[in-house]
Amino acid sequence: MVPSAGAGLAITDPSTDRLWEVLFCPFASRGTTVRSSEQGVLSRKRGREPRLEMGDPQGNLCTDAGVGDLVTEKCLVASKGPARRVQLACSGQYCAFPLDGNALCVWNTDDPSYQPLTLRGHHEPITAVAFGNAVSPLLVCSASRDYVIMWTLDECRQKALQGLTPRGVVMGTLLGKVLCLRLSPDDRAVAVCAGKKIFMLDTESQSTRAELEGHRGAVTAAEFCLWQTHLIISVSEDRSFKVWDHHMGSLIYNSSVLTASPLLSLLIDAESRQLVTGCANGQLWIFSLVEGHHYRCVTRVDLKKKSESFFRRVESRLCSLPEEGQRVCTDGLEKGEEVEASLPVLGLGPCDLSLVLPAECGCLPSENTTCLWIGSSAGLFIFNLANFELEAVLHYKDFRSSSIQVAGSCAVMSKVGGEKAVCLLTSLCGCKIALLEIYAAALVRSQRGHNAGRDLSVLPRAHVLSTSPLYFRPAEENRTQPAPQRQSAMRSTIKDQPLVFHSKVRSSGYASTPHITLFSPKTNTRSSGDRSLPRRDCHRGKEYPLESSPPTKVHKQRVIAHGPVAVSCVQYSGDGRWLACGLANHLSLVFRADLTGTPAVFSGHDGAVSTVCWSHDGRWLLSTSRDGTLRLWSLRGAELALCVGKDVFSKPARSAQFYYIDTFILLSSGPELQLLKYHVATCRDGIQRYKQKSRCKGVFRLPTTGMTEITSLSAVNDFYSYLVLTAGRNRTLEVFDLNAGCSAATIIEAHSRPVHQICQNKGSSFMTQQHQFYNLFATTATGDGIKLWDLRTLRCERCFEGHPNHGYPCGIAFSPCGRYVASGAEDRHVYMYDVGSSTFSHRLAGHTDTVTGVAFSPSAPQPGSCARPRVMEVGTHLLSPCSAALEAPWTLGHGLASGDTGCRRHRCDGLVMSSTTEPRPSTEALTWLIPR
Repeated sequence: MVPSAGAGLAITDPSTDRLWEVLFCPFASRGTTVRSSEQGVLSRKRGREPRLEMGDPQGNLCTDAGVGDLVTEKCLVASKGPARRVQLACSGQYCAFPLDGNALCVWNTDDPSYQPLTLRGHHEPITAVAFGNAVSPLLVCSASRDYVIMWTLDECRQKALQGLTPRGVVMGTLLGKVLCLRLSPDDRAVAVCAGKKIFMLDTESQSTRAELEGHRGAVTAAEFCLWQTHLIISVSEDRSFKVWDHHMGSLIYNSSVLTASPLLSLLIDAESRQLVTGCANGQLWIFSLVEGHHYRCVTRVDLKKKSESFFRRVESRLCSLPEEGQRVCTDGLEKGEEVEASLPVLGLGPCDLSLVLPAECGCLPSENTTCLWIGSSAGLFIFNLANFELEAVLHYKDFRSSSIQVAGSCAVMSKVGGEKAVCLLTSLCGCKIALLEIYAAALVRSQRGHNAGRDLSVLPRAHVLSTSPLYFRPAEENRTQPAPQRQSAMRSTIKDQPLVFHSKVRSSGYASTPHITLFSPKTNTRSSGDRSLPRRDCHRGKEYPLESSPPTKVHKQRVIAHGPVAVSCVQYSGDGRWLACGLANHLSLVFRADLTGTPAVFSGHDGAVSTVCWSHDGRWLLSTSRDGTLRLWSLRGAELALCVGKDVFSKPARSAQFYYIDTFILLSSGPELQLLKYHVATCRDGIQRYKQKSRCKGVFRLPTTGMTEITSLSAVNDFYSYLVLTAGRNRTLEVFDLNAGCSAATIIEAHSRPVHQICQNKGSSFMTQQHQFYNLFATTATGDGIKLWDLRTLRCERCFEGHPNHGYPCGIAFSPCGRYVASGAEDRHVYMYDVGSSTFSHRLAGHTDTVTGVAFSPSAPQPGSCARPRVMEVGTHLLSPCSAALEAPWTLGHGLASGDTGCRRHRCDGLVMSSTTEPRPSTEALTWLIPR
């Protein structure tokens, strides 16, 4: 490189030995690409006049709503030496990189008319560059084997304009090969990662504050904690991270070995208080820095798998759109799966998409949704820290104008406002350095597609269609006869008629003897206190508190069965007074919510009970079993009211529930979704009750897309709703609109494994949520955590992966207030997640086996209540059952019962219940207490 008379840099191309001068003209437009004349932009060959050539736009044109270039190569420089494996720097306005080995070049990314500033002072090649955090004065630090130099950018520019040589301040000498530099939030200290040590240098006194030793490999990155400025976190080639107190010079935390590849990059997100580190094999590790979380791992992400899954989802959305809507930028989508064997994470940077994401997802607050840029050797990725999914993917090779196909170093930073970002790249196999400008918002919108939500909502927005299976026909309603009333045993069964004195007419009322019921056998009895189901009106409580804390300690524990019996499912009644659980020994039990008294026993199934469901009015209990039958029970007397056998279903019913406020029974049978209309005879005559007068018939059936077996279904029964959610064996979620009688939307690859439970945020009759929160639902799959979805956008809004769940189908449940999601786990704990955070807030101990089911009570605390006065006076409870042997049948105070392979919790400002499923000597249930 040689000096130039004009305002620019003279760049020599070593391949052709030709000299080019790159000019930064005041009249150059922002989208102008500065490259050699062979590429068709602004250049001047020696001995010729400069000319401005506007070639093709340097990016990939996208016709999405008139969006211009997604990527523009603002500038390209050919250095004399390779610049791979060096730390580059980008700030909001400037970018800095090593040039020709020992020179530091600073560019203004906002105004290309500014002349690049070249700073010289190193004798060895520069290996790391970093900007300060203060806006004025803006500091830039560079490091090589010989010196660590601090430059004040404004002073250097003033000296350069005056024709003087800019000078920097030498902070340290002969520290070794520096791989990373980082300035403290107040710019008073700089961390120099050289070899296996971290040198803490004072920027004012140019002295060494501390030397941090402990890594067994070269330290590759370090970051200061923004809310605890005395802490600094470092990662190393020894594949671990360490937390230091650089004021004291002491080690606070040392992680275990995370992966088989070296850790290369590091980022601390202040909003979510999470630590993100990337390694050479393309994996991201995310840890929680919240106080009390003890640096626990939140999740691990494979960048290659996420990229492949992302492109499959984008292609499926494009195929589902009409032709006029398929104007999404698709260049490179066909090549998207041709990814390298690994995607080393070279750099991480914050990404502000607050102007893009909130407009499309309004349930969760946008300030809790944080994204970051991931720079790899093959491309750039926008990663969402809330749902651990990719928002956009940009491969370098997918853009024909890109000069760098494989990157050796990368630095990326979003500009103010988040609409654009700048990316600084160096070539892996060459000597090129390129500056890219990326329209981040347009990139995300182009790959997301049009009208993703399709205006779906759990709350109905239109009247029932006359062709809908949910439509009630007046003729059918008129033919429905009311149930006969129970007559007194002392009255005649023949109606009284007027007396007629005639020789051929027998006088009514005298010739026949009234029938009197003398004995009515009972096959299932209860105690006198449990003989009848009280009316729901007499159990009205206070409204469920919206602001309440999660449970923290065990409140009650009870053994449900002595023997190898597992509890497969649990559910509370709508009024929160009763708890039903299905057992593997073919029985169903109904307890009082406070677990007192003798439970009612419902027997009749020939297989393990798989699901139990309460009716909206609390009078009926629905159960399905592995014997392929569906049974409807009356809570009064624990009697069978209706039995539907295998002759009605083509395949055994896997799950069933009441639907449309008890109007229908909704069930899944193989790949079909079936809707049954039922009638329950309520005759109470001692003999007539043994005659089967209850009946049901199928009114509608709908197959899933691809005829995939349904593994779980969910629908709202507390109010009229047209939508039904299903999960298939092929890992696809499908939304059915029963008003239209068709499939409304599908989500492919919702999880990496088949979903075993769908849980909707249904609230309860004791509290009211904002209407948009009813569109939230959660899904869980073995080994793939919990995902929170929004029906209106068909997007995963948050992901919860803090609980161990690798082999058993652990259940989940929403709290009535909608703030928490409870989950069972294989480490014998119940995990409580706040929907605004990706890591668990509490972990509840007390079980002795895998917790596989949880259930929240819908009722609110009610001091003096006749049902459970003492429970309501103390506050909220969580109940969970577990399969384990106990020495004593009763421990602690109050609770709910259940034992099954899935832990289910119940929260009733009151109760949360969980259960486990593995057969053990006995089954237990726990209730957790929430302090006020």
